[in-house]
Amino acid sequence: MDRTLALGILLAAILLSSLIRTPYALRRRRIKINSSDKDLQERILLGLAGLGMMLLPLVYAATSWLDFADYGFQPWAGWAGSFIMMAAMWLFWRSHHDLGDNWSVTLEIRDQQGLVTHGVYRSMRHPMYASIWLWCIAQALLVANWLVGPAGLVAFGLMYWLRVPREEAMMLREFGNEYAQYMQRSGRILPFGQHPPAH
Repeated sequence: MDRTLALGILLAAILLSSLIRTPYALRRRRIKINSSDKDLQERILLGLAGLGMMLLPLVYAATSWLDFADYGFQPWAGWAGSFIMMAAMWLFWRSHHDLGDNWSVTLEIRDQQGLVTHGVYRSMRHPMYASIWLWCIAQALLVANWLVGPAGLVAFGLMYWLRVPREEAMMLREFGNEYAQYMQRSGRILPFGQHPPAH
């Protein structure tokens, strides 16, 4: 594993995540929005996450502008980042698959949206966020650059801590006691909590 291959793995993940997400985004556009918490803070947080996880790695791959922040690449970090990225991509795909038309890139509820508690959502309320945390850890390992490597962790960390409480409040408003009970038996991004027996 060398620096170029490690960066290539991150770029492949950026492409793959777009291929996974695009069909859901296109289908979702056709469904009427019932309520939305998409405000300036939400737009800024989404922009920062895109900057840290996609734009900066693409700039780094295409130019030498950020090379001044490079440090010595370690092959073990590249291999570890690759395996973590594979787990991230599987969980990212599975989260979209299990959500189906209930997925949204932003804080909104659309017509006929239901509460998804099956598949990876059975034990985690936010497996997609878990996949993005894994992505950011992988990025930090794959890119030996003091700016680009941790950029995802910083940007997404800010988004996660500011957004999730608002998202869960929105879900409680929409689904009430059903969501409150779901919160009791599931973890936020780790599969903790008491789970009902499988039928």
